[in-house]
Amino acid sequence: MTNIPEMYASMLFNDEEMKKRLPAQVYSDLKKAIKENSPVDSKIGEVVAQAMKEWALERGATHYTHWFQPLTEITAEKHDSFLNFDSDGKVEMNFSSKELIKGESDASSLPSGGLRATFEARGYTSWDPTSYPFIKNNSLYIPTFFCSYSGEVLDEKTPLLKSMYALNKQSLRVLRILGNDKIKKVTPTMGAEQEYFLIDKDVYKKRRDLIFCGRTLFGAKPIKAQDLSDHYYAALKPRVAEFMKDLDEELWKLGVPSKTKHNEVAPAQHEVAQIHTYCNLAADQNHIIMELLKTTAEKHGLVCLLHEKPFDSINGSGKHNNWSLSSDTGINLLNPGNSPQDNIQFLTFLCATIKAVDEYADLLRISISSAGNDCRLGGNEAPPSIVSVYLGDEIMKILNAIENGEIYTSKRSGNFEIGLNVFPHFPKDNSDRNRTSPFAFTGNKFEFRMAGSSQSVASPNMILNTIVAQALKEFADELEKSSNPSSKLNSLFIETIKKHKRVIFNGNSYSKEWEEEAKKRGLYSLKTTVDALERSLDEKNIKLFETHKVLSKRELISRYEIHMSNYCKIVHIEAKAMVSMINSEILPAISKYMYKLNKSLSVNNKCNLGFTLIYETETLKRLSDISSSIYKSVNKLYIQDKDANKISDISECANKYKDIVLETMNKVRILVDEAETIMPKEYWPYPTYEDILFSV
Repeated sequence: MTNIPEMYASMLFNDEEMKKRLPAQVYSDLKKAIKENSPVDSKIGEVVAQAMKEWALERGATHYTHWFQPLTEITAEKHDSFLNFDSDGKVEMNFSSKELIKGESDASSLPSGGLRATFEARGYTSWDPTSYPFIKNNSLYIPTFFCSYSGEVLDEKTPLLKSMYALNKQSLRVLRILGNDKIKKVTPTMGAEQEYFLIDKDVYKKRRDLIFCGRTLFGAKPIKAQDLSDHYYAALKPRVAEFMKDLDEELWKLGVPSKTKHNEVAPAQHEVAQIHTYCNLAADQNHIIMELLKTTAEKHGLVCLLHEKPFDSINGSGKHNNWSLSSDTGINLLNPGNSPQDNIQFLTFLCATIKAVDEYADLLRISISSAGNDCRLGGNEAPPSIVSVYLGDEIMKILNAIENGEIYTSKRSGNFEIGLNVFPHFPKDNSDRNRTSPFAFTGNKFEFRMAGSSQSVASPNMILNTIVAQALKEFADELEKSSNPSSKLNSLFIETIKKHKRVIFNGNSYSKEWEEEAKKRGLYSLKTTVDALERSLDEKNIKLFETHKVLSKRELISRYEIHMSNYCKIVHIEAKAMVSMINSEILPAISKYMYKLNKSLSVNNKCNLGFTLIYETETLKRLSDISSSIYKSVNKLYIQDKDANKISDISECANKYKDIVLETMNKVRILVDEAETIMPKEYWPYPTYEDILFSV
């Protein structure tokens, strides 16, 4: 039987291990440097390096790697062994402070958005003392930052940490004004709910679109998918249960607090959720989760798909980002308590968050933008692209009362009753859940539901932290110069609610009525990644990041270039895959079956059998028409993709892919999917949705 307490974090160099292995003063100085955001002394680094090496060697590590998060949505690693030789040529295992603190990586070989040319290759990785090293595959993984030789940020982690410090600074300003001197540090927390698909590896190998694009470019809707909702929370199939068991154990060894596992709505779809922790640690942990999902699946003859929409017509996969604010005194600043109407601290941070989301909804949309997520947003339980806030009935009534200068009297919901006396009584929540809301308050945190399953959570949390820091800064600026902060705070509440309640919507965010209402309210409607990214360099957004020293204008421009270029490359790869699959597999398969039908008709006519072969005649005509349309359309797609790929201006290129290439791809798909419904299964060149989704 698995001993979880003994197993947990056995491969993590955490505080417990550091306390055991470091001198008390070194440990204290290291934690102080982390808390105060001050440099770690090289002498401390040397002691830490030696302790870390000994710990790693005891657990079988032979190599170490600086593990970082470049702008690719995945992690990067280069492994060096501890192996060295002394003056006598004798083998020894060495690891120095220099090797711990600094590494080198080619900054031109990873996305830099023009910050690095090929001849300007030098980049640096630098030890991140705020995250814990861990051992995986006999290597010591050291979480690090990644920057260019000239100092520009080239990773996801550095701006995330900067945003956390900015949020702490502004939170403390507000708390001091509110009379709270006990809290010395405020840290944003996050817990991600990671959705994914599991399919059989042998089936996967037969689909080139899955191999190269991560999603199916073709596929007719199966006879049965999620129509009966019979997969959601259903009993785990033995093969999946074994996979999940192994996954949990591997995660627990690395100190990743995997808490929840279950079947999701779509067939073959599942979820794993981690317990909330500090944003920077949670971002590391989610990357570990994504990596182990893939490697553990391989061991079970499975493939894990993290694409946001691997299959058309059924649910896609997201990564619900549960965000809150925690103090060093153990207080959740977004916890309303028993009397939220009287909880000034809660109301202050709530209003700041609402203000932030309304003013910077474009940035939140940008933070989760990708070609894959565009396929998912707007249906099948994924929120729409219009960013809005759900608060629930009670919080909404409290804000209305504040705005109108009224006294709100709480009407508690009482116990939950269903008419059975044997039913255990428990308090009923004061609000329902809204699964269509992009940014929903869920009791003591906000659930940002727009993030895609394959994306790094660093970017959305970095933006959330920064925009809330700005809202708090504006509150603090006003309150600090006021002679009557209490009165001023009340007027700030009223002003904020009146100005920003337009972003609050508690209804059905999928409805056409909401789309029209949102337009009347003046909310952003950025339906595609390209639409969103075009707003990246708006003056207000550049000013925001520069004010809080999270990203410079130059770094923002590079990220815009990287994300636009990535969008173009993804659609280009998908268009090439579609053309190749049609020309080499689909059209030949249709032609082969048409030949058989034609042969049957010829034999009938030649022998004068006198049969009326209606099926053969009608099917041959339909397939002939469809194959002709596919042939013409795929040639058109080939030319459009070729033309788009030649465009040097990144914005023009992205818009051509969005408006022209993707539209043609969608039309081609409709034709191919229609052909699939006509063709006999043995003639179709690759596994269908039924084969894929029900293969495990």
